[in-house]
Amino acid sequence: MPRPDRRASRASRASRAAVAALGAAGLIALAAAPAAFADDAEPDLVVGGVKPVSGLKPGSTFDVPVTVANKGTATAGKAWVTYAVTRGLDFAEVPSNCWTQHVRSYDEMPERWTAVCEYDRSVQPGALYTPETPIRVKALDRALDDELRVEVDWNAPWPDENGEDPVAGTAPAVNLVETQTGATGTKRLVDVPVTSVNTADFRVTGAALKGSVGETVPMKLQFTNAGPAWVRNTTVKVVVKPPAGTSVVKVAAFCRADGHVYYCGMRQPAYNEGGQENYTFQLRIDKRVPHAKGSVALSTEPRPFDPDKTNDKADITLDVTGADPTGTPGGTGGTGAPTSSPTSSPTGGSTSGSGGSAGGAAGGSSAPVDDGTTPPDGDLAATGSPALPIAGAAAAAMVAGAGTLVLVRRRRNQNPS
Repeated sequence: MPRPDRRASRASRASRAAVAALGAAGLIALAAAPAAFADDAEPDLVVGGVKPVSGLKPGSTFDVPVTVANKGTATAGKAWVTYAVTRGLDFAEVPSNCWTQHVRSYDEMPERWTAVCEYDRSVQPGALYTPETPIRVKALDRALDDELRVEVDWNAPWPDENGEDPVAGTAPAVNLVETQTGATGTKRLVDVPVTSVNTADFRVTGAALKGSVGETVPMKLQFTNAGPAWVRNTTVKVVVKPPAGTSVVKVAAFCRADGHVYYCGMRQPAYNEGGQENYTFQLRIDKRVPHAKGSVALSTEPRPFDPDKTNDKADITLDVTGADPTGTPGGTGGTGAPTSSPTSSPTGGSTSGSGGSAGGAAGGSSAPVDDGTTPPDGDLAATGSPALPIAGAAAAAMVAGAGTLVLVRRRRNQNPS
């Protein structure tokens, strides 16, 4: 390659120095930018005047008095106030400067309706404002334990992506007016409870099982909220006790075992008026137990909204058909746990369960309890006994191999050629 010209090299060096100087100046400007932006004033809107509501009756209405204040140092060009209510409430009428949206339940959030109102006026720092006509909310027939949320912003909020298409209000538009009365809030968002005088009837449905010994049958149970109200805050569970002489081989969804009792939860839609949750267990009939009966019941947490306790518990009956087959393993005497099975022992004997305890002839023992959630182990993991003959066979093979090796070496010594 030809040698570069000296002048060109000097020019190139000068150009590179200029670029470096510009870059340094840019970095200094960027470093100073946050301080400059930090000095820019912004509005800081807060909402007030929102209070809890109680003692409503289905079909009644109430107004939502709201104040808007600006705690910042800059004027807000507009204000948006968002009202949100849970599914026991709705908006009686919506002004035309507002839009509403129905949002389905997701991520532990309850179903709700929102109304977003745009107020086209400036909000000055230190001043207090209120809608000239408050928005009105009504209690539906399913109202009981609801919630009202009010939020203010100086930027336009977006519709919830999990909701339906927004719908414009049809009532006359409402303006935001300055006021000298009302409480000034301290937060941008406020949640308050709204309770109504109403009831909800939680109930359970049992099952009538039928089958022969050794057969696996489905056990279908049900929880229902017969209404008329929906329920938002509750920890009620469904408690299942299988009939005696049976064992659970498959547990229903939303259920967990605690010994021989199963505690079942449910999804939020089951708490809605008319909502249901179904539980299907797979139950093996281990033995015939006279008059065997299980139960399904609601847990005992206080439920003041549910005065009818007559349907909080139901029976699970079992009709064992046919004669007990020969060699049928014994049951657990009412525990609902699986029983032991006759299996060969290393000494040629057998084991047998009897009433859930070690029984009978030499070496007999009961099987471990299985709640239907753990798969059975193999023979080696369950007892350990098959490992003895396997180990003996391996040792015999090693001795035989060693004898063969000695014999081959002796023959080689006798016949060196």
